[in-house]
Amino acid sequence: MPLGEKAGFEKSQSRYCGVETEFNDDFPQLLNFNLSTGSFDFVVAPLMNPTYRPSLLEKDGVLPFAASDLVLSPSQWSSHVVGKISSWIDLDSEDEALRMDSETTLKQEIAWANHLSVQACILPPPKGASCANYARCVNQILQGLNNMQLWLRIPLVKTDEDAMDANSTSFIDSWELWNSFRLLCEHHGQLSIALDILSSLPSVNSLGRWFGETVAAAIINTDSFLTNGRGYPCLSKRHQKLITGFFNHSIQIVISGKPAHSIPRPSSDLAANNFDNNGESPQRHPLRPYLDYVGFLFQRMDSLPEQERFELGYRDFLQSPLQPLMDNLEAQTYETFERDSMKYIQYQRAISKALLDRVPDDKASATTVLMVVGAGRGPLVRASLQAAEETGCKLKIYAVEKNPNAVVTLHSLVKLEGWEDIVTIISCDMRFWDAPEKADILVSELLGSFGDNELSPERLDGAQRFLKQDGISIPSSYTSFIQPLTAAKLYNDVKSHKDLVHFETAYVVKMHNIARLTPSQPVFTFTHPDYSNKKSNQRYKRLQFEIPSDTGSAMVHGFAGYFDAELYKDVHLGIEPSMATPNMFSWFAIFFPLRTPVCVKPGSPLEVHFWRCCGSSKVWYEWCVASPNSSAIHNSNGRSYWVGL
Repeated sequence: MPLGEKAGFEKSQSRYCGVETEFNDDFPQLLNFNLSTGSFDFVVAPLMNPTYRPSLLEKDGVLPFAASDLVLSPSQWSSHVVGKISSWIDLDSEDEALRMDSETTLKQEIAWANHLSVQACILPPPKGASCANYARCVNQILQGLNNMQLWLRIPLVKTDEDAMDANSTSFIDSWELWNSFRLLCEHHGQLSIALDILSSLPSVNSLGRWFGETVAAAIINTDSFLTNGRGYPCLSKRHQKLITGFFNHSIQIVISGKPAHSIPRPSSDLAANNFDNNGESPQRHPLRPYLDYVGFLFQRMDSLPEQERFELGYRDFLQSPLQPLMDNLEAQTYETFERDSMKYIQYQRAISKALLDRVPDDKASATTVLMVVGAGRGPLVRASLQAAEETGCKLKIYAVEKNPNAVVTLHSLVKLEGWEDIVTIISCDMRFWDAPEKADILVSELLGSFGDNELSPERLDGAQRFLKQDGISIPSSYTSFIQPLTAAKLYNDVKSHKDLVHFETAYVVKMHNIARLTPSQPVFTFTHPDYSNKKSNQRYKRLQFEIPSDTGSAMVHGFAGYFDAELYKDVHLGIEPSMATPNMFSWFAIFFPLRTPVCVKPGSPLEVHFWRCCGSSKVWYEWCVASPNSSAIHNSNGRSYWVGL
């Protein structure tokens, strides 16, 4: 039974909670007890008798699997069972007999699980720091798997180096273990993580890394639960926040261990007050109170806002950026942008301020010439007229638009609203239009996710000639930003194309399953109007990022790109996380992938280089990492990705 109904989580895997069980050769009874009595959604169960050793099995003996494939229906195996690979296996043991038995058993169990069509198998954690043979065997298996996922069990541990004994062999940071294993397995897309959540947690920065990794499940042992005033299990505030983060990232929760709480026998009053016991039967699953508490945390979350629910389908979905000069936008794209009321509220505020500065009180009757370049279907024309009404100023508007389809809509709008005496529609590319008069104010919405990536500088350079020398451009400036990311899902999606072109393309993405490793830094800034004599839209920037020391090591799969624009004076518009305009959805971030992810150690700076290059017919970006180790320069000469002029 799912943890509950929550708007925005209807298709999320985190609605389902599992339970880890011991070996049981009566699978129907095991499933009935844990799903019907316990109300769990799936079991994590051993598929092989734990006493089995291949070297001890008689020749032609029957493998001691837990059950025949016939005892459950195919849908029950695939929906309600996650296989648990025998925990004794050690493929990196010095003992050759154990090593050989481990490899044989691992392959036999996964082959059986694949035959049963279970959704996933949990692999036991590596026994030591060296896991090359284990990873080699798993990588071989992954090459032949169809759709089944393998979840490597990793304890969520990061101890401070100062607290480590000099002779200790314990892992300082279990992320290092995971990273070593996945590198050996070539970042395989079907290899994920099952995190073991312990009673103590690492720092917030250290925890944050995991949200950018491919975590499929979080296993919480009953020992990690505290006891509330009524004797029921609960979690610390930090654990609660972590579990909520898992819910938000579609990570399934699994309850593991023996009951660690003496639950008082519920009276009718207690049952009514203790979350939701659903009129429980006298037979009670010993781990049901832990499930109830996890369900309580799920139900306590806020539902996703309507806009977030609308964007669910775009989460971590790679989209090619717009080619504004080469392509004409479709009606559906215009409609999406026009629904973004916050963007046009900000534009209206900026235009109002510009009008008040431009038109002194003693000249309030004078007409201000305002040009909307890239008028689309008219939202900026409307915002300009509303600003004029708000300030009491008279406007003459030229609406310049190159898309002939949008011009048809513009004419209909002007006629419908009765703006014929105020608005003149120009069906032309702004770069080639000869304006009959100069403009006092030039308004545009040509910004892309990275600020200048939809050729706003080039287009406004062409339009600048019909702005008065003291005229105002809205926006007046904009700056791009980049930020290093752990983004395993995005990286795997790019990698799945198996070519260079996709690794040298920037993508527009509604980023979700990512870890932002450091604050962003500014890259390129453009100012309008720009009357400098040696004006060039080419740019180059060297940046250095420091990842907080308590984060531990982290994998950089690429960079998120954002922008912040100054529309006019103190009126801003942007998506840079620390100063993003609230409730605005016209732009998702942009993602610049790395062909080879870079592992950054604590205290080791990440040096990044970005270029904006201009040719006669196109504009493109190049990027690379120079430290801690050098990457190739991506997209040299715009060979893979460019924006056409």
